[in-house]
Amino acid sequence: MARKNAAEKAKLAATKALEEAANPTPEGEANEDGEPPAKKSKKQQHRKDKPWDTDDIDHWAILPFEQPVDPKNHTPFLEESSFATLFPKYREVYLREIWGHVTSALEKQGLAGTLDLVEGSMTVRTTRKTFDPYIILKARDLIKLLARSVPFPQAVKILDDPVNCDIIKIGNVIRNNDRFVKRRQRILGPGGSTLKAIELLTQCYVLVQGNTVAAMGGHKGLKEVRKIVLDCMKNIHPIYHIKELMIKRELAKDPKLANENWERFLPKFRRRHEAKRKGEAWAPPAAPAISGSNNIALDGSGEIFATEDAPEKKERSKLKEKKLYTPFPPAQLPSKIDLQLESGEYFLKASQKQEKDDERRRAKQAATTSAKRDERKKAFVAPEEPTARKPVGAVGEVKEKKKKRKRDDADAAAAAVEE
Repeated sequence: MARKNAAEKAKLAATKALEEAANPTPEGEANEDGEPPAKKSKKQQHRKDKPWDTDDIDHWAILPFEQPVDPKNHTPFLEESSFATLFPKYREVYLREIWGHVTSALEKQGLAGTLDLVEGSMTVRTTRKTFDPYIILKARDLIKLLARSVPFPQAVKILDDPVNCDIIKIGNVIRNNDRFVKRRQRILGPGGSTLKAIELLTQCYVLVQGNTVAAMGGHKGLKEVRKIVLDCMKNIHPIYHIKELMIKRELAKDPKLANENWERFLPKFRRRHEAKRKGEAWAPPAAPAISGSNNIALDGSGEIFATEDAPEKKERSKLKEKKLYTPFPPAQLPSKIDLQLESGEYFLKASQKQEKDDERRRAKQAATTSAKRDERKKAFVAPEEPTARKPVGAVGEVKEKKKKRKRDDADAAAAAVEE
């Protein structure tokens, strides 16, 4: 075995020597200037020229996946792939009308589609004529977009290679229904102006429908659309992102800024809100509200209030009291051990400390128990009853009225006699 390997090595060395003799290496040759050529690095040693690779070739271009010219060279897939999706009831009439166009578009790609009106589902699957292995995923996106109310002329563009889609779910971002409707309306804007601006800046088609937002376009545009939509549902207005995209579009036109950082040109928006303290509730103002026109209280009291002191109060609140400057640092707070030394607890034994803690705990429990007992007793205390009102037309009241009437009659008779 060793002899065989040695013979093979000798044979390879002989053939290599013959090749070098026939084609001498250019290492010994000199350049036009008479200098020896630069020695190739180890990395470039085995590199060869590629005359077919010219500068006018775009290596990043997405070439279309075309059907083979000779159908005999086409080999069908080993397994059948299929995708199905459900659609809402209100899309049934529209899908029934355009399903013939859907099947004709799928047949061009060698796919088959089925519309099941009983189950309310659409299905796409590969056939023996399918030549593109990725087209089934594009067909899956097609039926998803049709189920999300995207019109067929727009949805069929997803079968093209540079077009992609993204279905953004916004229903689970916010719980309050009224707030959800208002923030979803912000994506559309007045008369659909905000949505149109988003489509122009991102070069994407955007459709807001129910709890989802369907977008179609390139990868970069879809990324921007998803960011704008989700931030809008988190209470960040789309106008901020629109301004940023407009500035980026203008900066991209300048070739000098191609390799620079654009952060210094982009606006920085900060959220401004007053920090609320924990447990602090809103309290109404002490003084009655004042109308700005005639300084009369709005509660109907008719009092007139002067507003000259208002700016003085604002100035006072702004001015902070200056503290006296002292070069000495504040006194150090006593530590836990210092407090124990002052109270004498530090020198107690472990059992004594435990007894003291138990006593403190029992006292606290007793106070809490008595407070809860008093609170429960309040429910059994009878409320104070108001004094009973005298019934109308009582017997005693009638007698008093009769006496008063007799007295008045007697006074009238005496006055008549005197006249």
